[in-house]
Amino acid sequence: MSAHKRPISPLYVMLAFGYAFLYAPIVLLVFYSFNESRLVTVWAGFSTKWYGELFRNEQILNAAWLSLRIAVVNATFATILGTLAGFVIARYKRFPTRTAFLGLMSAPLVMPEVVMGLSLLLLFVALETAIGWPAGRGAVTVTIAHITFCLAFVAVIVQAKLASFDRSLEEAAMDLGARPWKVFCVITLPLIAPALAAGWLLSFTLSFDDLIVTSFTSGPGASTLPMVIYSSVRLGVSPQINALATIMISVVALFVAVSGWLLYRQDKAKRA
Repeated sequence: MSAHKRPISPLYVMLAFGYAFLYAPIVLLVFYSFNESRLVTVWAGFSTKWYGELFRNEQILNAAWLSLRIAVVNATFATILGTLAGFVIARYKRFPTRTAFLGLMSAPLVMPEVVMGLSLLLLFVALETAIGWPAGRGAVTVTIAHITFCLAFVAVIVQAKLASFDRSLEEAAMDLGARPWKVFCVITLPLIAPALAAGWLLSFTLSFDDLIVTSFTSGPGASTLPMVIYSSVRLGVSPQINALATIMISVVALFVAVSGWLLYRQDKAKRA
């Protein structure tokens, strides 16, 4: 009997097409980052000179360092404030302004970034006119703006974690004489630590990637990396941008690989 090959399922074809649609442009971007030519679509030979040009580009390096600082500060404060907001939403079901509080926390999730950026710009201008602070727009105003919308995402993550939280552990600690604040620090926070880490990473990513809100709230000398990339792309894509994107992709891929390896080891240790 002759063996008959099974036909390829249309689902696999659609899956392959989907992956190609998502990742083929990224592969091409990495490939052309090693292009000798200044034209990003014309291959002229292998070269790493654009990486050297990138590390000599003061504008991009300063913008990357500024974006990194803003993202770290934003993620830290957004996680702190978002955790408190999520705790209030999950644990306090009745207080006079709960409806208004929920609306204010949900607004940044659904509000267009153009509207949010413009409203924050008007707020900073009004504050500068009234009290003289902030004196112009810069890194401080960008950080405040990022915290404003990122804490809402953290609050949603923390609220979802606390909704499935086993409160019997907290009750047992309080029965043994622990004060509420100690219970929160020793019992609650360690158990919701994965949600806090997820909120921090999400806030960092949103801040580092944001362009629209940053464009409204930044000023001269406070151009973040997305703003520099956008302004340079409008004049024509430089191979340095390909090199920068390749470095960012490599860092993210390394982080994902290390995280996956640690999770694998942890899962393997639990099964042993």
